[in-house]
Amino acid sequence: MKYKKIVEGIFLERPNRFIAKVLIDGKEETVHVKNTGRCKELLLPEAKILLEDCTNNPNRKTKYSLISVWKENMLVNMDSQVPNEVVYQALKENKILGFENLIKIDREVTFDNSRFDIYFEMTNHKGFIEVKGVTLENNSISMFPDAPTERGTKHVLEMIKAVEAGYRGIVFFLIQMKGPKVFRLNSDMDKKFSEAVKFACENGVEILAYDADVDFDSISIGNPIEIDL
Repeated sequence: MKYKKIVEGIFLERPNRFIAKVLIDGKEETVHVKNTGRCKELLLPEAKILLEDCTNNPNRKTKYSLISVWKENMLVNMDSQVPNEVVYQALKENKILGFENLIKIDREVTFDNSRFDIYFEMTNHKGFIEVKGVTLENNSISMFPDAPTERGTKHVLEMIKAVEAGYRGIVFFLIQMKGPKVFRLNSDMDKKFSEAVKFACENGVEILAYDADVDFDSISIGNPIEIDL
C-alpha cells in the first residue's frame, strides 16, 4: 500500500487515543492518530514521526494523520487501517505461502455472528482470514495485543466455529515493521485473547505471522517469522 503525500514531524503528546500534538516544520499541529491502541512504547516525546497530508480533504477535522514512527533505527507503521489491505493485496499477488492457487477472494464477509476480514476459495477448499496488525516489539520479539481486545477474542472463537463447519480458518498477524524475529502472544496484557488463540490453534485454526517492508510512503508484505505460542 502506498500513501499519496507524506510529511515528517516530531511527536509531542497524545491528549487522547484519537489525536496527538506534533511539530511539523516547527509549527504545532493537532493530528489524527490512525491507531486507537496504546502504542506507549512508540509515541514517546520527541519521537520522529511520519504523517499523511490530508489537507485536500474538505471533510477532515485535522490536516494530517500520524501513520508511522521511528523506534530507534526501525520504522514502525502504526496505521491500524492498513493490515487488511496489505494482506489482501499480498494474497492477490501470490506473495503468501500456500495461497498460490486462489480462485476467489472477497473482503468483509459475514459468518455466523462475525464479519471476517477476508474470505477466499481455492480448488479444494474455502476459508476465512482474520487479520491483526502488530505494532508492539521488544528485543526483536513482536507481541499482540498491546491493549485488551474483547472483539479480537470473539473473532478468534468464531473462527473455530468456521473450521468446525468445514472452512479453513486463519488468524493472520501482520507485524507492521521489519526487525522482529519471533511473534508471541501478550498474555500479560490480555490473557483471554491469548488463551483463545491457543485454543483455536489446538482446534484446527491456523496461525500465521509475517513481518512487513515499511518505507517512507508505503507498507507491503514481508516474510513469515517464527511463531512461539
